[in-house]
Amino acid sequence: MTIKLHLTVFSLGLMSLMAARVGLAADLEHAKDGSGVYGYKDTPKLPWCNYLVHDPDRPAPKRVNPGPAPAPATPPADATVLFEGKDLSQWKASDWKPVDGTVEAVSGELTSKASFGNCQIHLEWMAPAHFQGPWYNQGNNGVMLMGVYEIQIFDSYNEKIYPDGQTAAIYGQTPPLVNASRPPGEWQSFDIMFTAPVFEGGKLVQPARVTMLHNGLLVHLNAEIHGETGHRIVPEYKQKISQGPLALSSHNCPVRFRNIWVRPL
Repeated sequence: MTIKLHLTVFSLGLMSLMAARVGLAADLEHAKDGSGVYGYKDTPKLPWCNYLVHDPDRPAPKRVNPGPAPAPATPPADATVLFEGKDLSQWKASDWKPVDGTVEAVSGELTSKASFGNCQIHLEWMAPAHFQGPWYNQGNNGVMLMGVYEIQIFDSYNEKIYPDGQTAAIYGQTPPLVNASRPPGEWQSFDIMFTAPVFEGGKLVQPARVTMLHNGLLVHLNAEIHGETGHRIVPEYKQKISQGPLALSSHNCPVRFRNIWVRPL
């Protein structure tokens, strides 16, 4: 999700249209401990913990070097292969483009034609090296489970974004257990085991949950997803659905993806 710095009077007129288009918010603050982590202190409190949404004072996950990127993982025999290097027939029409055996984000979302509930997801992604753009677009993308629950993609090797918005976070809810990021320009992987929410009579009886590896390291273990993804808000379950598409976001950064497959469970 994208955010912005507090705007000066000089830049307000120039940036107002941009802010309206990408949903930016004001009053960025830094953590009190001097770590350089930035976020917000004017957001609501998350009811399941003692921190605000996008709180810069929330403890940042420890950085762990995951080692060099391995060769692409071979899809298992029972997987639904969504992208193997050039064929985008499993996705709805978009302006995303195949580039050198990958698919590169352009604008909008890349959304699968198929819907999934409980499933195992594997994908590999790479943020561009030496990206020339605003800091809030650095490596910015996201994996939208069922189209509504976001696992964040960001350049968390360099940027000290708020912990619930760094790479592998359940965006706006739960930071990863560790920061396993590789530098931009290197391939990274997500392996996601997702349990869809269950509704009865329009009421939530079982929330969505996720167990996840980032570059082979455990970053979520049966973590509860508290609702649909939003920016600067407390999440809620508004859509009473237990299946939905896999979607990849775009935030004005040409993040590339390869080797995307899903195993419905």
